[in-house]
Amino acid sequence: MSKIEKVLASGKTHTTLSNAGNTSRGHNGSLDIELSSPGNANPAHVFAATQPHPHAEQLFAGAWSACYIAAVGLAAKQMKVTLPADLSVDIEIDLGQTGPAYFLQARFDVRIPGVAHDVATAIAHAAHEICPYSKATRGNIDVALNVLTA
Repeated sequence: MSKIEKVLASGKTHTTLSNAGNTSRGHNGSLDIELSSPGNANPAHVFAATQPHPHAEQLFAGAWSACYIAAVGLAAKQMKVTLPADLSVDIEIDLGQTGPAYFLQARFDVRIPGVAHDVATAIAHAAHEICPYSKATRGNIDVALNVLTA
């Protein structure tokens, strides 16, 4: 896997849990999306404050973060851990270049306040094993994971 030498564009999202589904917000407020899990009887698909042309990295970060935060919930349930209401996931996707080749890379900040750091880290890593986006990108792009508990 090649490391990016020059970042050309970045897409950032902040995803939280909500009663209707997952809410993902772009780093500059230009992308507000409410998403639901497949099979949810009350789907909430709302696109608000979306710029006419959000870029691919921002859309990819939003989709991945919604899937990943659901996987965090599944991992926590399997470990019998109650997640805090203020759980959040920030994902930043970079499009970059090394020589003439183009690559993607991702950075995750997973915030699980009030949970022991080792438990939160185990949940975050287990979620990467569950999440289909994480599975699809494994070994293809560089992913950095940062777990915060305060």
